[in-house]
Amino acid sequence: MAVEWAGLGPELLVALDRRRPEPLRTQLEGTLREAIRSGRLQVGERLPSSRAMARELGVSRGLVQDCYAQLSAEGYLRSAGGSATRVAGGARQAAPVRPPAPAAPHVRIDFRPGVPDLSSFPRTDWLWAMRETLRDVPNADFDYGDPRGAARLRTVLAAYLRRVRSAAAEPENTLICGGFAQGLDLVLRVLATHGVKQVAFEDPGYGDADTSQVSAHAGLHAVPVPVDERGVDVDALAASGARAVVLTPAHQSPTGVVLAPERRQALVAWANEHDAMIMEDDYDAEFRYDREPVGALQGLAPDRVVSIGTTSKSLAPTVRLGWLVCPASMVDAVAAEKQASDRGSPGLDQLGFATLIESGRYDRHLRRMRAIYGRRREVLVESLARNAPGVRLTGLAAGFHAVAHLPDTADEQAVVAAARVRSIGLRGMSVNRAGGGTTPPQLVIGFGNVNERAVAEGIATVADLLQGTVNP
Repeated sequence: MAVEWAGLGPELLVALDRRRPEPLRTQLEGTLREAIRSGRLQVGERLPSSRAMARELGVSRGLVQDCYAQLSAEGYLRSAGGSATRVAGGARQAAPVRPPAPAAPHVRIDFRPGVPDLSSFPRTDWLWAMRETLRDVPNADFDYGDPRGAARLRTVLAAYLRRVRSAAAEPENTLICGGFAQGLDLVLRVLATHGVKQVAFEDPGYGDADTSQVSAHAGLHAVPVPVDERGVDVDALAASGARAVVLTPAHQSPTGVVLAPERRQALVAWANEHDAMIMEDDYDAEFRYDREPVGALQGLAPDRVVSIGTTSKSLAPTVRLGWLVCPASMVDAVAAEKQASDRGSPGLDQLGFATLIESGRYDRHLRRMRAIYGRRREVLVESLARNAPGVRLTGLAAGFHAVAHLPDTADEQAVVAAARVRSIGLRGMSVNRAGGGTTPPQLVIGFGNVNERAVAEGIATVADLLQGTVNP
């Protein structure tokens, strides 16, 4: 409850500096706003009359009245004819500033998975593509446009996905989005309106926090389904009761296995039998080093699979461009969700990306990065064999992460913590498991944003921890 000051003109400490360039009225308004925001003036408290305030400050009464009128218009003050000016009930005290979190130990070499080589973003090619785009783009393309995305990019991208990923992609069933998270959210929201209640996720996969958050946002319940050396367990999926599943079939994240051919067939049969939908996260399929990557699952069953791809691994996460290749029956509904969500993704970036693909520079960039990531993986394999021969490494020769299997007696979280003390960033598999289980102890080692010398140095620095030869 606000204090009710005695007298007609309670004093208020306000300092005006006539040496400052800001007008006195601006200074007075700013001082009063800050006093209200900080709580120095509480809701309901009475301010000095304009006459008293003008006398105290040595300014004109009209200046104070103008100031009070402005703050009243903004909702900070309230006044009525013949009554005092008071702090308005709608004014809120600013939230206290939260003290900064303690700084985490400095990481000199970070084996964080899922991050490409950020230093290798093709800046020159991207700049060239944007210049070409801006030189030729029609004026009409500066409008909001189709919520599905720029027609030119959808045409170019569909051709690219048919050529490189064996996808059944056409411009009409391709939709541009702001990355994987938005694409998945749009599809899940559409499925929810069609009666889907549960969506299955691979275990290990994205982890409890991510799957629960994205599912709950769409009004669905997340169900974990186990993954083995042949990919997702389709029998367990059928038993889960889910009518939708999110998979990484070309290079399972994080185990690195590929979905076996018989599992692919069983998965499609499950989808047909249960009127279910498969969401394929085709996140790093461009990067396989021992052979050609397997084709997209969407090409096998285009009426049952939504394929989601992005530039986050091929270019950089900050580009924030992704795409959906949808069944024809879903395109309009997903486009309507996209329209309601944000009216469409940034158009100039879409056209620039289309130019990059058409020019062949995108393919050239991917070829260069395949060679770079392939060499880094070889260095990782060699470094573990030399420094920690007891640690087994699994996962396809693909992407830019692999799984290190620690001794059964190792404490996964303790190893991660001890490595950080040595300024080496490691990630335990537990963050990817439903329930956060730490058995068996494993590490997901990313080498995308770590150069060859750093890979070798980092592994040598933590080799004894990985082998369990010292107590973390």
